[in-house]
Amino acid sequence: MQTTSLSETVALVAGGTRGAGRGIAVELGAAGATVYVTGRSSRAGRSDMDRPETIEETADLVTAAGGHGIAVRCDHSDPGQVEALIQRIRAEQGRLDLLVNDIWGGDPLSEWGTPFWRLDLDRFRTMWERAVLTHFITSRYAVPLMLQRRSGLIIEVTDGLGEEYRGNLAYDLTKTAVNRLALAQAEELREHGITALAVTPGFLRSEAMLDTFGVTEANWRDGGDRDPHFLASETPRYIGRAIAALAADPAVTERAGQVLTSWDLAEQYDLSDVDGRRPNWARHITGAVAAPDLRSAEPNLK
Repeated sequence: MQTTSLSETVALVAGGTRGAGRGIAVELGAAGATVYVTGRSSRAGRSDMDRPETIEETADLVTAAGGHGIAVRCDHSDPGQVEALIQRIRAEQGRLDLLVNDIWGGDPLSEWGTPFWRLDLDRFRTMWERAVLTHFITSRYAVPLMLQRRSGLIIEVTDGLGEEYRGNLAYDLTKTAVNRLALAQAEELREHGITALAVTPGFLRSEAMLDTFGVTEANWRDGGDRDPHFLASETPRYIGRAIAALAADPAVTERAGQVLTSWDLAEQYDLSDVDGRRPNWARHITGAVAAPDLRSAEPNLK
């Protein structure tokens, strides 16, 4: 496995409370980075997601992993709050090397199984504002700090490559827009020495997904009784390790504008998930690999 050092890196993980954001923040911390962790869920109060995870917990995990975690409560749909956040980073660090846009908040707004002509327009509008506009707002205020050094990396965390329909118009359009946002930023930032790209996980075994399947990380394989695809899932730390490797790669500029995957990056950088496995969602879902019963398989310790 590649050794990643980001001890001189200042990162902002926007939407780092839970899920992929938390996994990314922790792995950046494990590589030695200073990580600002932002979101709306704090020990001071929950967001409307009504989940128990907080930005302070994530920041503590970052520090415990070997980095420096800094929690800042921020609603990324509010330009004033985002501007104040960037001003704080400027005052405290004088630089920003990595921005990870992972703001979502769309779970309670999704209307799976509902045709587009019956979608609730207010829910659709709110999902768009939370999952797309927030990314733009954050980049809008963060990029000037990167421009000072003519360097930096922006990673848009998405879901899917944008090549196939995702089963619901609101969700599909939102996630595809994030992919396009990476491309557009890459085109405009290229001449300024800043790289932008997108990364998607496979079947993410987030805290909320574990709750949905009624399992914990200790017995997660039991979720395969409900859905066999769950056995090919990955922890949030998997995409975190992929993004930490990207951030340390001096050739990352060659990937500007691309939509990358956790499983491809894991193979390219010789990475594994926390349990030693190397999940590959593309191979699993296309049936390219005739896997045995994964519940009883020994973990891949490569």
